[in-house]
Amino acid sequence: MLAAERGAARNTLAAYRADLADWFAHCQARGLSPVAAATADLQGFLRGLADRGLAPRSQARRLSALRQFHRFLAQEGVRRDDPTELIATPRAGPSLPRALSEAEVETLIAAATQLPGYRGAEARAAIELLYSAGLRASELVSLPTAALREDQPLLAIRGKGGRERLVPISARARAAALVARAALAEAGRPGATGPRAQRWLFPSRAAAGHMTRQTLGLLLKDAAAAAGLDAARVSPHVLRHSFASHLLGRGADLRSLQLLLGHADIATTQIYTLVLEARLRALVEAHHPLAQA
Repeated sequence: MLAAERGAARNTLAAYRADLADWFAHCQARGLSPVAAATADLQGFLRGLADRGLAPRSQARRLSALRQFHRFLAQEGVRRDDPTELIATPRAGPSLPRALSEAEVETLIAAATQLPGYRGAEARAAIELLYSAGLRASELVSLPTAALREDQPLLAIRGKGGRERLVPISARARAAALVARAALAEAGRPGATGPRAQRWLFPSRAAAGHMTRQTLGLLLKDAAAAAGLDAARVSPHVLRHSFASHLLGRGADLRSLQLLLGHADIATTQIYTLVLEARLRALVEAHHPLAQA
C-alpha cells in the first residue's frame, strides 16, 4: 500500500519494514498476535524502546509505523478498532541540525582533492554536489549522467516519494563532476566503463550499477580524516544541513529553501530557523554593549 498508493521511497519502505519487524519480534517473544494486540501491548513495546535507550524521536518513528499499520488493518477490515489512537507520541525538544562552518567545508574539499588516485576527484565531486545543491545521499549516488549537461544550469532531481525538483548547480561543482568521470575512466575503475558508466554519474559494479550510500559515507570519512576533521561530524546529511544553514544565514527565505531541499511540508524546513535564531542570539550576546550587564 505504501509503495503502490503513496509512492513511498525505497528507504522509507525499508524503515517501515524494519520497525514492523521489531514489533513482530516483540510479539513473538511474548506469545502475542501482532495483528490483534491491544493498546496496553503497544504501550509495553514503546516502554521497552525507552528502556533500550532509543531517543524520543526514534520511539516516535516506531509509533508512526505502528499507526500506519493498524490504520491499514482497519481499512482492510482485518480488525474493527485502532489500538494506537490513544497512545501519545513521544516528544523531544527540537534539535538543531548539525552543520559545518563555511571554512570547514572549504578545508574538506581541499583535503578530498588530495586523496590518492581517482578517489580524490570522486570525493571532491561528491562533496561539491552535496554542498552546492543540498542533495540527499540517495539522490547523489543515483544521479544519471544525463542530469549533468553543459547547456543546463539546473539538475533534475528525483527525491523522496518520486517527487521531482530542479536545483541550480554551480560551475565549480559541474567541473568537479566532469573531472571525476574522466578520472574514473582513466583509472579503469570497475564499473567506470561500459553501459553502466554511460548511465550513472557515479558508476560502480554494485548491483544497482551506481555508488552505494555506504561507499559514499566511507569516502566522506576518508576526506574528513585528511582534513583533520572529526569523521563523526562529516556525512552527506551534514553537508545537506550545511547547504541549508549557510543559505539561510546569507539571506535565503524559507520558501526557496523548501523548494531547493525538496521538502513536501515547509514545517520540515522551519527547523533551520532555529539555526538562524541561535546565530543571531550569539551575535547579540557577543557584541551588544549591554549584553553582559
